[in-house]
Amino acid sequence: MSKIKIMTDSSVQLTSEEIEKYNITVVPLSISIDGKTYVDGVDISRSDFVRKMNEAKELPQTSQPPIGRFAETIKDLTKDGSEVIGIFLAKALSGTIDAARQAAEIANQSDHVYLVDSELTDRAEGFQVLAAAKDAQEGKNVEEILEHINKIKKSQKLHMMVVDLKNLIKGGRLGALSGKIATLLNIRIELQMPGGELIVAKKGRGKKFSKAFDERVLADIEANKDRIPEVGISYVDTPEAMEELADKIRAINPKINVLVQETSPIIATHAGNGAYAILYYTE
Repeated sequence: MSKIKIMTDSSVQLTSEEIEKYNITVVPLSISIDGKTYVDGVDISRSDFVRKMNEAKELPQTSQPPIGRFAETIKDLTKDGSEVIGIFLAKALSGTIDAARQAAEIANQSDHVYLVDSELTDRAEGFQVLAAAKDAQEGKNVEEILEHINKIKKSQKLHMMVVDLKNLIKGGRLGALSGKIATLLNIRIELQMPGGELIVAKKGRGKKFSKAFDERVLADIEANKDRIPEVGISYVDTPEAMEELADKIRAINPKINVLVQETSPIIATHAGNGAYAILYYTE
């Protein structure tokens, strides 16, 4: 039976221990800041990125991994006869999955590479990656692993709070809504990604809106506390506040594994300072 290896992109939220333990291959995206290009997680850390983003004259540009890098990675992973399952950030956010598909063709490995649009990113993408990697280590076949990923995907939730709309508007991520929202004073928005599409779920003013957001998400976690194995809290630059939020989740059910970490440059670029997301799924 051929071995199954798991591949993902650097927008994923995983710990270094998880990557090593489950032998996960992470293909990095690229970031350009004022004309200088960095490789995500290789020559720029997440905290360094936020600092450089705040000092930059222009909004940083993020781009999918070069197809050549992808092709070489796929050749390396499949050279021993292994099959590869690649799980990537939502197609609505990046062309990474399309680059992976082209790379698999260039490497003549399309029949051995199975690509999954996570329809999300960050820790939500990480949940799918971890499930696949654990299944692979347990000897499950491709069909069983893909079925498990789909099951998680159907129950996943991403709630993101954006407190400064400047980057979202500059990057064009809000589309036709941006003009209307930009004219409103002190507006914050809640973003969600049902079916892999980025939408503005709610909008409101100031800290009161963020507090109501927290309470609403915590109430949902409370209602499903025995069916939620893990929660991810990802942020741009508010570590202390996020640890406090994590403690509230742990108080609801101490068995829930809560991971609090800085988000990736691709998310921080568009979400901007003060943004954070709460991500989880139900079993």
